[in-house]
Amino acid sequence: MAKKQVGKSKDSTLNGSGSGNETKKHAGSKEDGSIHSPLVAYASMVSLLSCCPPFVIFLWYTMVHLDGSASQFWDFCKQQGLQGFLRIFPKPTLIAWKLIASYAAFEAALQLLLPGGRVTGPVSPAGNIPVYKANGVLAYFITLTTYIAIWWFGLFNPAIVYDHLGEIFSALIIGSFIFCIFLYIKGMELYPRIGKNFDIKVFTNCRFGMMSWAVLAVTYCIKQYEEYGRVADSMLVSSILMLVYVTKFFLWESGYWNTMDIAHDRAGFYICWGCLVWVPSVYTSPAMYLVRHPISLGLELSLGILIAGIVCIFINYDCDRQRQLFRKTNGNCLIWGRPPSKIEAWYETTSGEKKSNLLLTSGWWSVSRHFHYVPEILAAFFWTLPGLFNHFLPYFYVIFLTILLFDRAQRDDQRCRAKYGKYWDMYCKQVKYNIIPGIY
Repeated sequence: MAKKQVGKSKDSTLNGSGSGNETKKHAGSKEDGSIHSPLVAYASMVSLLSCCPPFVIFLWYTMVHLDGSASQFWDFCKQQGLQGFLRIFPKPTLIAWKLIASYAAFEAALQLLLPGGRVTGPVSPAGNIPVYKANGVLAYFITLTTYIAIWWFGLFNPAIVYDHLGEIFSALIIGSFIFCIFLYIKGMELYPRIGKNFDIKVFTNCRFGMMSWAVLAVTYCIKQYEEYGRVADSMLVSSILMLVYVTKFFLWESGYWNTMDIAHDRAGFYICWGCLVWVPSVYTSPAMYLVRHPISLGLELSLGILIAGIVCIFINYDCDRQRQLFRKTNGNCLIWGRPPSKIEAWYETTSGEKKSNLLLTSGWWSVSRHFHYVPEILAAFFWTLPGLFNHFLPYFYVIFLTILLFDRAQRDDQRCRAKYGKYWDMYCKQVKYNIIPGIY
């Protein structure tokens, strides 16, 4: 999410419904500026559809069966060819579908049934204000507590999940494709819902995708314990940092509903398939690698990596905390002990209404327009670092995240410039750097 703040609106004549019926007809509005040409956008879409599914299987197979070595996989492909790759592509099994369905049903029930405060999202290009129920922290606590409890009391062995991981990923690839087709038929809505209260993007992005990250981190620890009779300090450091990050996410979940993923990117393959498949497979891959590599770091190195990672996660959290506080108080707060500086930026909705938002230029948000991406990338590096440098593949997530966030920063900058015009130019003069202060 960019530095753009959804603060006060001068015009209060808004449609307050949480309807998702803002289909792609609004995609050409000023607020939805894009840095990519249609040709690049379609080429990217074709690349994602054709390359991401086989890459997920390649990543799983290499991490689990080839010691995490991409060169071993290359040697395998040279010997076996395409037919060899097709043979290792796991077929979805009944147990895989059962595990996915049980998990999805459990998370959907928690999303619908748990109590939570009423939270509103940012005003959409058509003037709608989505309404959410903030119960993510409670759902997160119940999910992890239940998962560990059923293992502890012998009701379910999470190692089964690891043992059937390839089949689960294969089932997710197919099932999520079907789900995305449903979303396209539905109209690629900005805020798609089933019924009045079940928000699809909250489910796919938060309660399935991000929650699965934590569940799989615990799973990998349990699997390593069963394999070796202990959990190595490398696995503990990596998993703890991942769990701290996911905990931070759910503490900040209502803030996530103001980000580009929810407020601007429409429900389709990029967002929904990515969260249903890419997050559980790619985002968890450093810990997946460590299951079969119980590396001993030693106390000093373990603590050093752990502390550095937690500091990065805290800074990332504090960036978001400042932004949320600024929004909540319409700028009437203290940032780093002082009243914040800000710019009042006016814009026009697709219906022609004039509104204004406040752009924060204090605290972390005076360092660069997307400074919060720096500690996020560094945190990912630190929870990958326990795997050391024997293989390149465990660091794929860090590289992917860097590319993703730099692209997102560019897209958000372009969208905000299209939306705010001269006010965004004023803002960029005050906060000169996009991500890395002094460099970019």
